[in-house]
Amino acid sequence: MTGGRRGAGQLEAEILRVLHATDRPLTPSEVQARIGGELAYNTVHTILKRLWDKELVIRDAEGRRGAYLPAKDATERAAQVMHEVLLRESDRAAVLQRFVTGLGPDDEEMLRRLLAG
Repeated sequence: MTGGRRGAGQLEAEILRVLHATDRPLTPSEVQARIGGELAYNTVHTILKRLWDKELVIRDAEGRRGAYLPAKDATERAAQVMHEVLLRESDRAAVLQRFVTGLGPDDEEMLRRLLAG
């Protein structure tokens, strides 16, 4: 692990990336192996429990007990995070302006097409 100890938010994001990168539910030990085995099994399990408490992952009810999968696909989750940020901010225009000015030309054109309907 480079850069020292990771915070809980970083670990959650890393575990979600692992879950999004597969097409089936993963057990905590499978998540641990895909991260590289740097984290203790208990840490991975704790982070998965936190993600479950936040309703970001679901437990596989039909397959192996203790396997997890994302509650939403990556694009749904990204859109949800963007909406949550906008709802928290008092100056929504400033947030949107900062976002739009950071777009590359291709993304800017795509956004224009999407807004035009």
